[in-house]
Amino acid sequence: MTAHSRRRLLRASTAAALGVGGLAAASAAVLNSESSHQEEESAYLRGAAPLPCAQLISLDLSADRQHRLGALRAAQRAVTATDGGNIAAWLALGDSLLPEEAERPRHLKRMPSFAGDVLDPAQSHGDLLLQVTGTSARAVSKAADQTLDALPQWRVRWRMAGLRPENRTEDGRGLARNPFHFTEGYGNPATSAGTADRAIVTGAQSEPSWAVGGSYQVVRIIRLATDFWDRDTVHEQERIIGRRRDGRWLDGTPSTERPVFSTDPQGKITPLDAHVRRAAPDRRNPPPMVRRGYNYRGGDGDQGLIFSCFQRDLARGFETVQKRLEGEAMAKYLLTIGGGYFFVPPSGDEWINAVS
Repeated sequence: MTAHSRRRLLRASTAAALGVGGLAAASAAVLNSESSHQEEESAYLRGAAPLPCAQLISLDLSADRQHRLGALRAAQRAVTATDGGNIAAWLALGDSLLPEEAERPRHLKRMPSFAGDVLDPAQSHGDLLLQVTGTSARAVSKAADQTLDALPQWRVRWRMAGLRPENRTEDGRGLARNPFHFTEGYGNPATSAGTADRAIVTGAQSEPSWAVGGSYQVVRIIRLATDFWDRDTVHEQERIIGRRRDGRWLDGTPSTERPVFSTDPQGKITPLDAHVRRAAPDRRNPPPMVRRGYNYRGGDGDQGLIFSCFQRDLARGFETVQKRLEGEAMAKYLLTIGGGYFFVPPSGDEWINAVS
């Protein structure tokens, strides 16, 4: 990936509510040293909608330890060749890729099975995650195939294609319609708030030097019982979610503002087990992470959400939210069948030496 592309992807990831491009974190010093690009990039990121198409491909290393370094460099070269124009691509490291003696990102581990999960090993984890995003499904698929052709030392573990229907940006947040007919993305920090980078970019505290400026990516493949869901009335669905379909809160608060759930202690307006209330009981202090999901559709009626989020701390970000969601009203309509934890390294190639 070119230096300019990686800077662009960092700005996209730290403003992941927009969902523009991919994620490749870099330090503030690198960004400041490239001030000639900042104004252009800022305007692009703040005004653009998320790239609507994606493929997430989990890879396992088939080469032995002796050839690990060459395989990693080949992967980086392939992604560099892929990235550009209407395509953005990046890599993220799985826990299984790093040797035991390597300096490891502090929070990187194998994704555990949470309450209600039925993880399929064939759709879970992986040594390396390749993500390709773009403006058309055909272009993304072609770019992904070309990248894989250049990686004979890697084998595909699982591969998912996703789309973002009704893709748009409002109030600095990238929004899209999920298979349950509700809009995703309102819970992300607005890019102008200056909080997204603090939520997702790793600092020097307890991280090895090569990992500073990276980010932890969580991927969850969630199968949705859409037929079952569609039997409910819109009113019932809105109480399960905790929002109106148009994004407004159940107490009438506009979608761009934050309700105060403490004024409804018994859950008469917003049920206590509503998704949004369980996920973030204090909406004025949202979880320190940013989400960007894609819808998927498989065969035999299989459809759902490729949930993806970025954070600097898995425990304070995704895991805190996931544990709060246990027992939510929406649980009976969804089943997590795959995904994994990954770490997106900062720009440069220091990470390759560190993990090989």
